[in-house]
Amino acid sequence: MSKVTSKLQVTVPKEIADRYGIRPGSEIDWIPAGDTLRVVPAATAVPAIDTAERLRLFDAATTRQNKRQAGARAARAKSRGWKREDLYRRGLSR
Repeated sequence: MSKVTSKLQVTVPKEIADRYGIRPGSEIDWIPAGDTLRVVPAATAVPAIDTAERLRLFDAATTRQNKRQAGARAARAKSRGWKREDLYRRGLSR
């Protein structure tokens, strides 16, 4: 639990600061919510991108993911030197 100082300052607990990336000099917002207060890290400035750029980035990410999945499928398709049926027959007496 934190205490408010005579200068109306509050110390953020270390675990909370580490979890949310709050550092000395970081800005936080105090949001009234009925009988409670919400303390949230101030939104970082994210450059706005237009729809065309957003779609281009999404398509590039989709292409990269498809290549990764194709590589995984190719790795699974290699012969292991045995078949599933061999496992079923291994324990049976002949």
